[in-house]
Amino acid sequence: MPRRSSTHHPGGKQSIRRKAYQLIQHKIATGELVAGTVISELALARELGSSRSPVREATGQLLAEGLLELSTGGGVIVTRLTRQSILELYELREALEVFAVGRAASNGLRDTDRKRLEGLIEETTTLLHEMASAGNQELTPDQMKRFAVSDLGFHALLIRTAANSRILKVVNDTRLMIRVFGIQRTGHRQHELERIYHHHRAILQSVVDRDAEGARKLLAEHIQISSRERLEQFDLWEREHDLANLDSSDSLRL
Repeated sequence: MPRRSSTHHPGGKQSIRRKAYQLIQHKIATGELVAGTVISELALARELGSSRSPVREATGQLLAEGLLELSTGGGVIVTRLTRQSILELYELREALEVFAVGRAASNGLRDTDRKRLEGLIEETTTLLHEMASAGNQELTPDQMKRFAVSDLGFHALLIRTAANSRILKVVNDTRLMIRVFGIQRTGHRQHELERIYHHHRAILQSVVDRDAEGARKLLAEHIQISSRERLEQFDLWEREHDLANLDSSDSLRL
């Protein structure tokens, strides 16, 4: 008897669609698919060893969530964030995370969660020691990935302790959209890393002390500083992009 394809199994197609969704998300998060890149359903289907149907469904979901958008030519591309959209994403992130950290402080932390949060904070200390030992002024791309994992883990665990899975889903999606542009950033410098370390340490202490108002205030400040830095980076990137286009057009006229 011929073996059934997994796509015929109840939930099999759904499983492949989920894999396609996660694959596209991963490629965006790691910078393999940068803003403006055309999404090839055929290439993704080949990589997954599936038909194009589940890939098309995953693409549709990511279109609805804003990670992908329709190009003028009718194709699907990775979203190109504007300055305004970056600002709005940070405003959304601040509103949700500040609410969640207040809930986390009011609820109190389990000892296991506190230890995990402390471990994620200490990864920043490890990175600072590595920078000092190597004499580097900023994190290497590999170190930046490690920092991103620990930073995301810290914020995600804080939200999880607030016991609101919907907020966690929205914030994670928001952070991923910010990274569509943020993947172009250079590594954090020492003073930036030290500031983030002290912010995380102070936020955690407020939550441990069940100081909801203090935790909300500290986290709001933390996200607002990140927002300003990201917008400054975006402005710099746009100026460099405009200058590059100007130089290119000048050379064509010569």
